[in-house]
Amino acid sequence: MTNKVVLTYKDDKVSKGLTSNFFPNKDTFHLASADGQTTEVNREDLNAIFFVKDYSGNKARKDMYDDHIPGAGRKIQVKFKDNEVITGFCHGYLSGRPGFFVVPAHKEGNNERIFIVTSATASVKFL
Repeated sequence: MTNKVVLTYKDDKVSKGLTSNFFPNKDTFHLASADGQTTEVNREDLNAIFFVKDYSGNKARKDMYDDHIPGAGRKIQVKFKDNEVITGFCHGYLSGRPGFFVVPAHKEGNNERIFIVTSATASVKFL
């Protein structure tokens, strides 16, 4: 299965493309960009992998985190070392794992799910 993704890096870089070989337990995966280039990505270089509906998103959106998503897990707030904050739902957060998935708490947003790299977080709390 091929996924549309937006990668945010610890050095503030952002990349967009497709991946079909991302697995949470693997250190690397490949990103195919729109220009046809394929790059190997090291998970630990990233803040997060956003699995998106489209690449443009909605820059005028207002983030609302009041949606209830049955079966998505416990509500969680993640603060990154760069001060970005994400609120969503999570089943499998354990601080010792390299990362974890979050389902955004805004159903109408562009993100379908987000893989957060644990080493990029400043704090994680359940709400």
